Amino acid sequence: MRTDTGQVFRLEDYGPSDYLIPETDLTFQLDSADTRVEARLTVERRDGVAADRPLILDGDGLTLESLLVNGAPVAESDYEATADRLVLRSTPPAKRFELTLVTRTDPSANKALMGLYVSNGVFCTQCEAEGFRRITYFLDRPDVLSVYRVCLEADRKTAPLLLSNGNPTDSGELEHGRHFAVWHDPHPKPSYLFALVAGDLGAVHDTFTTASGRDVTLAIYVEHGKEARATYAMDALKRSMRWDEERFGREYDLDVFNIVAVSDFNMGAMENKGLNIFNDKYVLADPETATDMDFANIEAIIAHEYFHNWTGNRITCRDWFQLCLKEGLTVYRDHEFSADQRSRAVKRIAEVRTLRAHQFPEDQGPLAHPVRPRRYREINNFYTATVYEKGSEVVRMIRTLLGADKFRAGMDLYFERHDGQAVTIEDFVRCFEEVSGADLAQFALWYHQAGTPNITASGRYNGRAREFTLEIEQSVPPTPSEARKRLMHIPLAFGLVGSNGEDMTFDGADGATVEDGVIHVRKRKHVIRFKGIGARPVVSLNRGFSAPVTLSLEASAEDRMFLARHDNDLFSRWQALNTLFTEALIEATQRIRGGKEAAFPDELLAYPAEIASDETLGAAYRAQALTLPAEADIAREIGSSIDPDAIHAAISGLREAIGSQCAGTFGELHEALDSGETFTPDAASAGRRALRNVLLDYLSAGTGTPEHATRQFETADNMTAMAAALAVLAHQFPHSPQTAQALAQFEERYRGNPLVLDKWFMVQATTPGPDAVERVRGLMAHEAFSLANPNRVRALIGTFASANQTGFHRADGEGYRFLAETVLAIEKDNPQLAARLAIAFRSWRSLEKKRQEHAREALATISQAKELSRDLRDIVERTLA
Repeated sequence: MRTDTGQVFRLEDYGPSDYLIPETDLTFQLDSADTRVEARLTVERRDGVAADRPLILDGDGLTLESLLVNGAPVAESDYEATADRLVLRSTPPAKRFELTLVTRTDPSANKALMGLYVSNGVFCTQCEAEGFRRITYFLDRPDVLSVYRVCLEADRKTAPLLLSNGNPTDSGELEHGRHFAVWHDPHPKPSYLFALVAGDLGAVHDTFTTASGRDVTLAIYVEHGKEARATYAMDALKRSMRWDEERFGREYDLDVFNIVAVSDFNMGAMENKGLNIFNDKYVLADPETATDMDFANIEAIIAHEYFHNWTGNRITCRDWFQLCLKEGLTVYRDHEFSADQRSRAVKRIAEVRTLRAHQFPEDQGPLAHPVRPRRYREINNFYTATVYEKGSEVVRMIRTLLGADKFRAGMDLYFERHDGQAVTIEDFVRCFEEVSGADLAQFALWYHQAGTPNITASGRYNGRAREFTLEIEQSVPPTPSEARKRLMHIPLAFGLVGSNGEDMTFDGADGATVEDGVIHVRKRKHVIRFKGIGARPVVSLNRGFSAPVTLSLEASAEDRMFLARHDNDLFSRWQALNTLFTEALIEATQRIRGGKEAAFPDELLAYPAEIASDETLGAAYRAQALTLPAEADIAREIGSSIDPDAIHAAISGLREAIGSQCAGTFGELHEALDSGETFTPDAASAGRRALRNVLLDYLSAGTGTPEHATRQFETADNMTAMAAALAVLAHQFPHSPQTAQALAQFEERYRGNPLVLDKWFMVQATTPGPDAVERVRGLMAHEAFSLANPNRVRALIGTFASANQTGFHRADGEGYRFLAETVLAIEKDNPQLAARLAIAFRSWRSLEKKRQEHAREALATISQAKELSRDLRDIVERTLA
């Protein structure tokens, strides 16, 4: 574990390294307790660097066994080796020389899951961001690109499979039952993309023929007996490869592509060149054990990691400040892939829900930072929603600004110009400026400036002048270390909707640039006059969520309901209804806090039956439209002095009222959707199941009895239906005998399947009420739970802290104290995981005063602990600042 050094890294301090390592030759003699690593590095001084300039290599907890320069031992006085760095005080006069060093490591003792470690008897690595330095001393930075040759040696019986990056070139037998395999990656890559896997695994094999006719051998490796559950992942991989050829002209460039699923992994997956290592929850799926959401996540994450082959691997980041250049861009690409595979409107709604749930609070709290940060203490803490999700939105806006053809031309230029390079955001943006002739300087503030812009808008119609006037104003709230903000270039897609539901045409507009259905907001305030408007329109603004902003549009409830019924932009239809729900829930929350009963508009209670029955809309879309805002969404909109118990009561009240009002329609549709068809994970079938499960939630709340959910649980022939029914039982009827029986049956049936049992942990972790803390504490003693496994921790502890608003934010502060003690326990072995759990405290200042004080005390408890890792200290100190 790296303890905090206090060092802050700044973008303005970047400078190229004095030395490069163009070739890396590694030999691993793998042993679970004592692995020997020999690294033969071809080192090259940059032009102008003198031989007396020291070579400083990064390390992390290493022990140096030997050191040679050009085959000769180095005198002890000529170098310094510590656990965390190796300094060669001077180098040979020749520009190139060979450095050979041997280190030893204990993979079985590596509980941080960074570098080389063992997961269920399988050797594997995780090197992003700075894990390679835990394997050998190196210039462990993304702008040092090297061609790798790797030889793996291991016991054949325990590790018959030996994998690394690139293509296999040799293999054979060694003495004492050991064997070896040699891999060569011809594409220069940074050390964070290095990977190896060695163990005894089963496999699913296939092939893919590229657009140019090359055959690529594909394999997905999983634990023996789980091969059948990897077939969907293989199908998703092949679809991803074809899509990237068709949409971006990107063809795969090696002879083999391997994926390995491991059970202990800090992240979702890792895009190591030619050898992707995955958390097994994003590979393994079948109808009995995986929900439709699991299938969709597998599809998206398989695609994401494959797409990194070009956006991240062939072109990588110059430094970690440019992280969004690979992550945000690749998230945009995987979003587009999923939209093409499924429903574009439904996918967009899901993306925006995620952005608002995770990135908006980040922008509005103490952890706010630009899409491209300017400073960091621990880079692991900047794998954030801002870098990933907001970074994706910025790329999407470039496409909106330039149009599909110029966007594709800019991407083509980017690939052509920067292949094999480590580059910056400026390099990326410049490609689009050159192909379009556009000046993107103001737009580039989206990369450089933190905070979510606010847009306020209002409109008025002048029938005599046949003119509609729209007033738009932008502002960007202050964020930590950045009080004054510059004006942004915000593309707002819009429509002026007429009484027939169609967009009205107009003769012209002045006051802002308006083109191709987009208003370009560049100034603080725009007054836009649309001419030739024959009747009062209803404004549909920020269609498709064309810009990641908060929007306050002056509109009546009647206008919002009109858009919910008639807007031809499906995202905006959903947004209008979601806004109506949100406004009603905020008012209900305020009434409850004032000691009054919640009350809801009659039309809002009746409309869900109308939309549920509208077969012109896809089932998946109707499921999204009927899903109420989450408790955290309402808390974010209220903004201050938040009472989670009142919000929970308001949402429960609205769900019950709608369920009661629409019981007849919902009941008939719920039964009709139970077609008994064989499960398939396609989008249409998944949409029908999603709609049925939303209706179950409402029906159970409306009747106040567990009968509907119990029946669905008992008759379910797939995990989607079963898990949804279990959640309804646990969340709405936590103390009923039906719930106790269902939980026991689920546990007994899936006791031997950790990934499915995670769903059991999650359902109970999110069960609301004051007894949630005690329930979670009790579940930590379950034989299937382990603080050493990130999946188990995220399923129980992470879900409790992030998704159980009444449990985590219990009024007496016990939820905060529990999380603080658990974070400190985990931090001893896995600082990354502990730091990510601590992010749950980020919005503590928005709570009402008593909860604020309890949360502050819990954060102080963490902060005052001795020898904190820099991962955790960084999060806690920024949260408290």
